[in-house]
Amino acid sequence: MDLYAWLKALHVIAIIAWMAGMLYLPRLYVYHAKATPGSELSETFKVMERRLLRAIINPAMIAAWILGLSMAWIGDLWMEGWFHGKVALLVGMQIIHAGMARWRRAFAADANRHSQRFYRFMNEVPTLLMIGIVILVIVKPF
Repeated sequence: MDLYAWLKALHVIAIIAWMAGMLYLPRLYVYHAKATPGSELSETFKVMERRLLRAIINPAMIAAWILGLSMAWIGDLWMEGWFHGKVALLVGMQIIHAGMARWRRAFAADANRHSQRFYRFMNEVPTLLMIGIVILVIVKPF
C-alpha cells in the first residue's frame, strides 16, 4: 500500500469539498444581502450558511491542511520553491475563509455591512487563488 498515494487522493477529495463550499458560500451571501433582515428568507439563508460552513467547509479545510502537511512531510517538500508559493496562496485562502466566517456571523446577527456587489467580487477570489495553487502544484514552475 502506497501511503503517499492514499494521502494525495484524500487530500484532493478534501480540497474539492473545501472549494465547493468556498465557491458557494459567497453566492449565498449575494442572495442573502438582498433579503430583508429578520424575514423568513433571511432566516433560511442563515441556516444554510451555518450548515455549509460548519458541516462542509471547515472540516474539509482541516482535512486538506492535515493531509497536505502530511504529504509535505513524507515527500520532504519544505525547500521546494513551488511549495512556498502554494503555501503563500493557501494563507490567502485561509484569510478569505476567515472573512467568510466573519461575514456569516454578521448575517446571523442581522448586521451585514456589505453589498451584493462586494460578495460577487469576493466570490471570485477563491477561484483565482485556486488557479494559482493548481498551476504551482501541477506545473511546478520553480
